[in-house]
Amino acid sequence: MLTTSSVPDRDKVAYWNDVVSRTLVPMTVTPRGDGPFDGRIASDRLGYLQVCTMEADAERVSRTPALISRSPEALVAVGVQVSGTATFVQDGRRAEVGEGDLVVCDTTRPYSFDYPQRFATHVFQLPRRTLGVSESDIRQVTGNAIGTGDGFGAMLLPFLATLASSTAGGYPHAVANRLAGNVVDLLSTLIAERAHRGGTDAAERSHLMLRVLDHINRNLGDPDLSPERIARENRISVRYLHRLFEGEGTTVGRFVRQRRLEECKRELARRGGTAPTVSAVAQRWGFVYPAHFSRAFRAAYGISPREWRALRTAQDDRGRTPVARPSAGAVPQDATAGRGVDARGADLPPSRG
Repeated sequence: MLTTSSVPDRDKVAYWNDVVSRTLVPMTVTPRGDGPFDGRIASDRLGYLQVCTMEADAERVSRTPALISRSPEALVAVGVQVSGTATFVQDGRRAEVGEGDLVVCDTTRPYSFDYPQRFATHVFQLPRRTLGVSESDIRQVTGNAIGTGDGFGAMLLPFLATLASSTAGGYPHAVANRLAGNVVDLLSTLIAERAHRGGTDAAERSHLMLRVLDHINRNLGDPDLSPERIARENRISVRYLHRLFEGEGTTVGRFVRQRRLEECKRELARRGGTAPTVSAVAQRWGFVYPAHFSRAFRAAYGISPREWRALRTAQDDRGRTPVARPSAGAVPQDATAGRGVDARGADLPPSRG
């Protein structure tokens, strides 16, 4: 829990801007009142899902193109209004958000929230690529308020509200990952429902993609995970599996390698006297050869795994405010763009088979 209560009045607004920007994504917060500003935010994690509860005085929040350029991570944020009201604007649409309503926003495009009085909201933030839906589908949902009586929202809203209220005690790692997967499934279904009402084929394709992504995430540590095996265990052809990923602008091999790198990066950022070696982390997440893992990590993030661990350790030692940040941010830049890679990250010939 981070709060402005112990901050001098003259510094509260600057402190709140910094806290919100580091906990979620960079944004500008402007108070609407004249008196001392009061705000608090609690943050927790469920695997790759970040869960925050924010309560603050009346304010306006905006994410501009300049701020997006500072943190271009492809994230999706879901807000559940607990108390108060808000006006949400994104993609040219304006939504009036009331208590109990849900909104979806894409952090890679400008948006704003205007809270006319004190409010409370739950915010769920996750990497966009985990949803397995296209950017155009997400655009169908942004800029709208979804209520408990609005189709699939009737199922999703109570689940998210309960989950946000129960994360403070923490869950075992395996349970946390499964809960995060449940949120992804429900949110993806919501997006598919609203983007493809009446489109049965598209909905079935979206459901299949969710099933494939779940299978990959549950088997990342298996070095033998391959397109052939993924296709066989999901009862589809390898060619159709490649077509599913072509629709998302990537390949099966790149996606698997990206997810493995993200999990390694997250685990290497942990502290502790019994922290595993870099090689052990790499092998746990399916990299057979440590040298190949180090090259792939540097190509994706610009530094070596050991440099990344040392950097995070040094930051913690300097006593930075312990704010949870997304561990799976921007999609790694693929150094082998234009070529295929298999599930271990090795090069594949151009043919998809």
